[in-house]
Amino acid sequence: MLKKILIALAIIVVGIQFITVNRSNPPVTGKIDAPSNVLSILKASCFDCHSNETEWPWYSYVAPVSFLVSADVEDGRKRVNFSEWDKYDEEKRAKKLDAIIEEVEEGEMPLSKYTLMHPDAKMDQAKIRVLKDWINNDNAEDNSLRYK
Repeated sequence: MLKKILIALAIIVVGIQFITVNRSNPPVTGKIDAPSNVLSILKASCFDCHSNETEWPWYSYVAPVSFLVSADVEDGRKRVNFSEWDKYDEEKRAKKLDAIIEEVEEGEMPLSKYTLMHPDAKMDQAKIRVLKDWINNDNAEDNSLRYK
């Protein structure tokens, strides 16, 4: 009986590898315009889920993890997309930037399941300070909402 269960399980694991998931990177329409130190933080900690410039790691091709990665990227892009920054009006951009800082300060972003495989994406207080200073300074100057 155990042998039959293991064989069935093996068939299922192999079978789900043939289920495809969306790993596309749509065109970039308008990147967020930020200084290089800020972009470096955003790229390391945010872009894989919150841009159209996702770098799909090897494990994103192995089910069932591929289902989770694809769903996280799809959800992340819906919430904020740094590659489609031009689609947000000024008020929406400001709200998204405020929400980003709030979630980062509360430790909600980046997701711990992401930082497990990408330890360089972890946000420490220095990175958070750089983001906050940029957002606060640029909002005061009313130019943080720019895009390229």
